[in-house]
Amino acid sequence: MNILRGKQVAPFLAKLKKRASVSIREDEIQKTVRKIILDVQKQGDKAVKRYTEKFDSIKPDRLSVSTREIKAASKKAEPAFVTALKESAVRIRRFHEKQKERSWKYSEDGITLGQIISPLGRVGVYVPGGKAAYPSTVLMNVIPAQVAGVAEIALCVPTPDGKMNPYVAAAIDLLGVREVYRVGGAQAVAALAYGTETIRKVDKIAGPGNIYVAVAKRMVYGEVGIDMVAGPSEILIIADSTADPCFIAADLLSQAEHDEMASSVLITDSEKLAESVTDELAGQLNILKRKSIARKSLTMYGAVIITKNLTDAAEIANSIAPEHLEIMTARPQELLPEIKNAGAIFMGRWTPEPLGDYAAGPNHTLPTGGTARFSSPLGVYDFTKRTSLINATRRGFMALAPTVETIADLEGLEAHGNTVRVRRGSKAQRHKGAKQNS
Repeated sequence: MNILRGKQVAPFLAKLKKRASVSIREDEIQKTVRKIILDVQKQGDKAVKRYTEKFDSIKPDRLSVSTREIKAASKKAEPAFVTALKESAVRIRRFHEKQKERSWKYSEDGITLGQIISPLGRVGVYVPGGKAAYPSTVLMNVIPAQVAGVAEIALCVPTPDGKMNPYVAAAIDLLGVREVYRVGGAQAVAALAYGTETIRKVDKIAGPGNIYVAVAKRMVYGEVGIDMVAGPSEILIIADSTADPCFIAADLLSQAEHDEMASSVLITDSEKLAESVTDELAGQLNILKRKSIARKSLTMYGAVIITKNLTDAAEIANSIAPEHLEIMTARPQELLPEIKNAGAIFMGRWTPEPLGDYAAGPNHTLPTGGTARFSSPLGVYDFTKRTSLINATRRGFMALAPTVETIADLEGLEAHGNTVRVRRGSKAQRHKGAKQNS
């Protein structure tokens, strides 16, 4: 991992910004995904089964997974894991309960105004399962939807070779999700977006996946809502001379092991810390099972950036807008006001990023690729909608009518203005206007 200073920093930041968008624009991937989506639209279950057989090596008689099958698979999970899962679920639910919004209204000058908060009717949750099992993804996507009050949750998870993962099954069973399908990839996204004979169309799709899933979600947006298009994982650590290089190296590697496109960056004002961390990284990297992946990630998108002070470090962090930001300084609270863009902030040496991944409570589905500049973590608010409410009395209407009429006429929308004029005039005037226009 290179140590960068001064003018060396800008080219690296430019490389980071390009990283998230390069893979998702691959023409060949888009072409493949578009064909899958069209096939599912036209052929429904038949296409979904065909692609499931092709990509997951199974030929399913039925796409749905029965409750009995889920419970049977979940019993294979170790009791210690189930206990950990339950504790995590309690903490995640408690955190997300605090995100619930209430409908509100107020009255002024004869007009009652308000906003109605209501849950989405039907949501699709995608859980990756091709190369690994992600029960935490089940918790992080289903619990906010349940807290929001979503009535129907359809969950899609690939089952390579036809076997339901016991840990994912345990999470599904714990949350009581009853509508589950053994479908993954772009075909799952297409089925949720457009519906098939078996899988009914949803209002919104949430959940991460590989690049084919990400491209599919982007393509179906508009037909349904989506949570976000997730890119490669990333961590940025701001640290001073008081930080432990062993902790920092471990935390950087926690993201580097995800995949070759992951980004791990340390920004510090300490030359000594920078050198210690690079030495520590070399040692810890060699004992990782996924060391080849982590090494490629660190080589391509990892760096140690040395700045004059922590204010400069915060400025660089804001320009990157990282998914995960750790602050390992003597007084992390003092730097917090300077942080403007980050998906999640982890304060102090005892708050490693995986704490948030699994059990702390906040959602681990976070904006990536710099989108933390304008996006938020997945939350209850992603599974609700807001409807404006307007209720005017005659007095309220009369008071506001001249303003409406003036603006409508200025914009040249005569019929808009007429809705006000016919209400302000007498019955005779309304009939007279109708005869003149006939």
